[in-house]
Amino acid sequence: MIRHIALFRWKDGVTADQVDHLCTVLDGFPATVPDIKAYSFGADALGEPGNHDFAIVAEFDDADGYRRYRDDAGHKEIQTTVLRPLIAERVAVQVAF
Repeated sequence: MIRHIALFRWKDGVTADQVDHLCTVLDGFPATVPDIKAYSFGADALGEPGNHDFAIVAEFDDADGYRRYRDDAGHKEIQTTVLRPLIAERVAVQVAF
């Protein structure tokens, strides 16, 4: 099992409407990639100092499933058109368990 975790800090001026739009887009996305076994996302709940603003967590059976997700045309479209315009900083990790 591979768990992919991506954390984001937004650029100054990102609005709640922009984040709501991202969430709407992400709501339907997992159904388009059969390799996704679990998918969740959301804004930082506690606002602790140093926390990122938003997280996406996805799970896959194996590394090949993650790579198909990573390279998926729909995923790349969301990254380019919806997500990247909001991002000041991104960090990610893939954990095997």
